[in-house]
Amino acid sequence: MPEFAPDDAVTRPIYMVDEAGLAAFLAGLPPMQAAWLLAVGFKAGLGAVVLLPDAGGAVVAAVVGNGTGSARARRQFGMAGVALAVPAGDWHFVGGLEGAALEEAALGWFLAQYRFDRYKPVARDVARLALPVGVDGARVIAMAQAEVLTRDLINTPASDMGPAEMEAAFCALATRHGATASVIVGDDLLAQNFPMIHAVGRASTRAPRLLDMQWGDAGPLLVLVGKGVCFDTGGLDIKPSSGMVLMKKDMGGAATVLGLAHMIMALGLRLRLRVLVPAVENAISGAAMRPKDILTSRKGLTVEVNNTDAEGRLVLADALAYACEGKPDLVISMATLTGAARVAVGPDLAPFFTDDDGFAVALTNGGAQSADPVWRLPLWPGYEAMIEPGIADLDNAPAGGFAGASTAALFLRRFVDTPNYVHFDIYGHQPTAAPARPQGGAGQGARAILYALPAMLGATL
Repeated sequence: MPEFAPDDAVTRPIYMVDEAGLAAFLAGLPPMQAAWLLAVGFKAGLGAVVLLPDAGGAVVAAVVGNGTGSARARRQFGMAGVALAVPAGDWHFVGGLEGAALEEAALGWFLAQYRFDRYKPVARDVARLALPVGVDGARVIAMAQAEVLTRDLINTPASDMGPAEMEAAFCALATRHGATASVIVGDDLLAQNFPMIHAVGRASTRAPRLLDMQWGDAGPLLVLVGKGVCFDTGGLDIKPSSGMVLMKKDMGGAATVLGLAHMIMALGLRLRLRVLVPAVENAISGAAMRPKDILTSRKGLTVEVNNTDAEGRLVLADALAYACEGKPDLVISMATLTGAARVAVGPDLAPFFTDDDGFAVALTNGGAQSADPVWRLPLWPGYEAMIEPGIADLDNAPAGGFAGASTAALFLRRFVDTPNYVHFDIYGHQPTAAPARPQGGAGQGARAILYALPAMLGATL
């Protein structure tokens, strides 16, 4: 978990310098340190770090480059590497950053120090940062903790993160924040009318379940629904081995809504929160659902299964219908749902769908403020016919390959009985290491939502 320097710590400075301000900065340094920076070729390029010695050679400060505006636009958390470049001890930022840029620098410090060491512990001393004046420290820490939780859940292999382990993590979070949690398991899903969650998970030896958390007793009701497919073989329409390599991350939607739920509860937002996670494993056995099976959903809509590998929308559909029975003010679903979304916007952006233009503006602004970029994709009504197979109400996998992310979102919308709905089709994975984002599991969209919630719920939170 993130560590920060206590208030009474003696801290060393980290000077944040952009290219335009380098000459003035050098002029204000002691001559020896200015000469040192010139000698090592420091030009304040984004992310460049140099340690500054005193006359005796001891490290007394550090300088990190903040580059140019165009460089910063191309690389978020560009200065985060300083957290790994300075020696252990306590540090503080010095420089002209303020507002969202300063918060990004502080958050990037903590995110850069993340390591998934469950299976290969590494003893290391980390540098600690004094939270900068003018930054909401509680929010920065909550966001960092949330990202650690999300990354840890996604990075854990399916052997240790099946439906039961997802339940344990879910209930632990509820206990931590004084929320209530309940679970429906196995054949009880059929008895309590969650037929599609049951159909997807029944082939596994690890029983499917629906996880339900509730927190708060006043304010608008927000329901978060996260796809918790703990491993996805593709079912009988089996994936090739290359397609299964990352399928431990197919519960990335669940992991991300748990991170978001942590932020909401840790910050004590004035709302009522409900979190629903259908936790399943899409496996293969004699009990597996088959291509061309027709399932009857909780809402009563029938669904033709034209691809057993399009299972995420099935489990989300039952959970979304259930969510709407409680008359929520806002429903948000998050899922690693389609490869089409990755093709459309790549791994860095979290695409979302909504019919509400105000929500779209709020989320876009929230993403910019929180270094969590999002991008709106269309719920184009002209594609509705693509998800209507004729033999049933809905098709879970339209043929043709066009607009796969949009048709998946349109499918989910059929199960939502409120216009106040947003769906995120996230990747949940960082394919190559980047500043503050090591390769592996990654949350997407949660911070953008956190910043957007007041505007989306029309409330002071």
